[in-house]
Amino acid sequence: KSFGSSLVWKGVDLTIPTGDTMAIIGRSGSGKSVLLKHINALLRPDEGDVLIDGRNVFDLDYVGLRKIRQQFGILFQGAALFDSISTFENVAFPLRYFTDLNEEEIRASVLEALQMVKLDNVSEKSTAELSGGMRKRVGLARAVVLKPQYLMYDEPTSGLDPQTSDEINDLISHLADTLHITTIVVTHDMHSVLRIADRVAFLHERRLHWKGTLEEMKESPDQALQSFIRASEYQIKSERSAL
Repeated sequence: KSFGSSLVWKGVDLTIPTGDTMAIIGRSGSGKSVLLKHINALLRPDEGDVLIDGRNVFDLDYVGLRKIRQQFGILFQGAALFDSISTFENVAFPLRYFTDLNEEEIRASVLEALQMVKLDNVSEKSTAELSGGMRKRVGLARAVVLKPQYLMYDEPTSGLDPQTSDEINDLISHLADTLHITTIVVTHDMHSVLRIADRVAFLHERRLHWKGTLEEMKESPDQALQSFIRASEYQIKSERSAL
């Protein structure tokens, strides 16, 4: 994939098994979020395909692509909430847009999603009143309210304190286990990777440099991978000691 004359990466060949949690790691600017946007066809590659259950998403018509995208829940880095409406209406938004549920059914689905993220007591509050961690959880409730098959996170712990980060990591693992959902997490936070991931993909120098299981990552002799891990761990320790 390139933007104009700027190459993002080439030779990215990656399979994510159903039900696994895949962490995509790499330095800032390595194309992690760009890769995430290709998986649900928000971006089209210059070369190559994206296959979901054997179907090339770029061969689908508008209706087929819309149906595929409904199978994805996304937690954006900044949560991407509407501050002008309540927490309840933020979570209800995809139900109103994508489904024909009546108001009673919408209310039941929203409250169920908020209970999953332990926020059922703030449904009528404006999202502007909520803390950063609570806003992330509202975004997560909105991501799961359609009961997607795939859940994607873009830097889910960015900007959060250590305790809140751990709470978000625990929620990611809990939802993956209880919903039997395929999870893709873009992050540079190795603390998160070690808590949530089954598999890891490392983007480096404009390509997919390394991929494997979490245990294989820990034992890998790859110098670039281990250098990234050490730098990330040092940054995390520095940030935590400063708090």
